[in-house]
Amino acid sequence: MIDNPLALICVIVAITALGFWLEERFSWARQISGSLLIIFFGAVLSNLDWVPIESPVYDAIWGPVTSLAIVWLLFGVRLADLRSVGPRMLLAFGLAVAGTCAGAFTAALALGEAFPSDAWKLGGVMTGTYAGGSLNFVAVGREVGLSGSLFTAAAASDNVLTALWMGATLMLPLWLKGFYPSRRQPKAVNGAQPRAANGAQPRAASGTQTTASLAGTWQAKPFDVLALMTLGLSLILAADAISTRMPAVPGVIWLTSLALIVGQIPAVRNLTGSLHMGLIALNLFFVVIGIASRISEILRVGIEVFYFTALVILVHGIVVYLGGRLLRLDVETLSVASQAAVGGPSTAMALAIARGWRELALPGIAVGLLGYAVGSYAGLAVAAALRSMLGG
Repeated sequence: MIDNPLALICVIVAITALGFWLEERFSWARQISGSLLIIFFGAVLSNLDWVPIESPVYDAIWGPVTSLAIVWLLFGVRLADLRSVGPRMLLAFGLAVAGTCAGAFTAALALGEAFPSDAWKLGGVMTGTYAGGSLNFVAVGREVGLSGSLFTAAAASDNVLTALWMGATLMLPLWLKGFYPSRRQPKAVNGAQPRAANGAQPRAASGTQTTASLAGTWQAKPFDVLALMTLGLSLILAADAISTRMPAVPGVIWLTSLALIVGQIPAVRNLTGSLHMGLIALNLFFVVIGIASRISEILRVGIEVFYFTALVILVHGIVVYLGGRLLRLDVETLSVASQAAVGGPSTAMALAIARGWRELALPGIAVGLLGYAVGSYAGLAVAAALRSMLGG
């Protein structure tokens, strides 16, 4: 068994690197997602008893490393980019988030008996991930204390349903186009275009995009890396200090708010590499989640979690497409906004490019990045509401 802390760190980093390499190199890995592969590799090592189930190394990654991931990824959110999105895309994205919240409530109330003490946690986590992607899945899941086995089953269900919903949003515009008004061509304000992170222009390409490709090319600069580390650690300390004095508000809310505010400062925006560093830290956390998973537990809760997730997506889709029809929004904008909420900015861009809606690609990226900002708030709010209704 590998229980030496330094050797354990080496294994975790190597698994993370393998996941990134497979996702960049093979289309099948992109379909599965590197993050899910990383969870799977960690679970294999754990179930073979090659690594311990508990270690101070895991505690460090679960705590400060994951918090750093949240800060660095949120530094990539540009609130000013919303100027180029337009009211129709913003309205469609708001509808998508509302649909996700409605789906989480429906699933928790309909299937809550399968998870006597965890339905509210799952509802919050699914709200977070289908309003803002994996960043919020992790942030909300950690805050509500989702167990390792349930976390892995939820992550697997999330990836499967996200892929299925990508297929649905590719086909639904073709089938439903006659029932919706024609798309208006959006215009950029003052030529503004949303950027991926730290000034990098997002790459528009057909097919499935890796999350890393959204970040653009990274030329690592020692000062920028060190500055990002200093800022990240400082914000964690500040959020902890505020949370100690105001414990009624979850610590991740303070951390998210501070990161969003600091990330708008021009000097911070000019630092390169925050998205890349955040992705690395986030996937180190996924290795630990895999290690915490045991096959028997995953199989025990897996099918019920899949039904829960599917119901969230189903209600989301009904709210988006029915509500959008009532609001007279075009089906193309609705589909891209839905993908921005469910799959994040990269799948929103992929959908827009694959269907030839190139003018919707950059607005889709912008509201997808906005989802990074709002997902934790929405997820924790839904979790709190469900807990008061269902107990737990």
